Amino acid sequence: MPTYRYELQKESGDLLVGRVAAQSAAGAASVIQHRGGRIIRLVPLSTTQSNMFQKIWTVLNTGNGPKKRDILDFTTQLAVMVRAGISLRVAIDGISKHVENKKLQEILTSIREDLEAGCTFSDAISKYPKLFSPLYINMVKASELSGSFGHMLDRIAKIIASQIETKKLIVGASIYPAVIGGLATVVTIFLLTFVLPRFAGVFAGKEAILPWPTTFLMGLSAWMVLYWWTVPIAMACVAVGAILISKTERGLCFLDNVKLKIPVVKKMLRALYITRSLQTFGELVNAGVPMVNALEVTANISGNRNYHALWSDVADGVKEGRRINEILCGTKLLPMPVVQMVAAGEESGKLGDVLEEISEYYDRVLRDAIKTFTSLLEPAMIVFMGVIVGFIAMAIILPIFKMSAVVTSS
Repeated sequence: MPTYRYELQKESGDLLVGRVAAQSAAGAASVIQHRGGRIIRLVPLSTTQSNMFQKIWTVLNTGNGPKKRDILDFTTQLAVMVRAGISLRVAIDGISKHVENKKLQEILTSIREDLEAGCTFSDAISKYPKLFSPLYINMVKASELSGSFGHMLDRIAKIIASQIETKKLIVGASIYPAVIGGLATVVTIFLLTFVLPRFAGVFAGKEAILPWPTTFLMGLSAWMVLYWWTVPIAMACVAVGAILISKTERGLCFLDNVKLKIPVVKKMLRALYITRSLQTFGELVNAGVPMVNALEVTANISGNRNYHALWSDVADGVKEGRRINEILCGTKLLPMPVVQMVAAGEESGKLGDVLEEISEYYDRVLRDAIKTFTSLLEPAMIVFMGVIVGFIAMAIILPIFKMSAVVTSS
């Protein structure tokens, strides 16, 4: 367990210096806080012994950039230390010295140096937009003005945790079809290149009595054996083409439109975009961010160009003095009950609370849609694989039965 050296200023003005063992800097701060006073300094002490697995992991993780989980851990620890009365600079300094990811450690050191130079925390983290989202930066900026920094960090940590959990569910739902699809491809290639060629000699000279499935598969098998190298080339071309298309604005718009039209998947993705948009909008409104700024951030993190255009139009309309529900009325991207609840929130002056409730509801809808998608996909993929293998097996067995019938009749 790491050991931390601390300097604690008591209410009497005396300076108390000591050491405390804790799992993290946040845990050490929590322990020290119960002793009363204000924490002046908290730094980890270098240890002579370390767990071998941790050393190996640190070496392997050196070249990797910080992940969202790292930002969640940082935010959670920072919230605990700020509430414990530790100054922001000292808190970030203590966390950075205990971070395993070297790149994140360098970034936190840079942020601490910016704070020492007089920058605000929101300005310091805005230099790293890939790590700190617009939602994160704007909520921090609002908390700096309102003085609720520690509480706001807790809310940000909860949002990040929810995003990680949602991503985990979506990735988990896509693993099964990917595995089954890959297995079906491997089995098909094996049957075409290793099994069917063994029957070529048996069926030689009897092409006239072969059923069409066998003729088709024998021709495909012969082509695969001779020109197998065209398959990886074709796959590479498709992958490169998809990447190039995704780099163009027209291609991205096309893909975003397709996402909202695929059966079963569209319900899941629509719930994802609505949850992400309304949760962001609601959190920013409750944090005190100006309405136009909140809508612009919501548009940027929506995840789909159709929703980006929708929230951008709302932001432009609000600048002109129009009400949000007027602009949303008639859109097909949001269900009518959502628009009506937004209107009720505007009328009552509790728009932020209403948006959070709607986003929580659609978060449950998203989870149900993921479960439905997974439950439908599993049997569908099994049937798909069974059809492919069954078709190949039928193409091999049918001509054998047919030839045996010819021999018996003769």
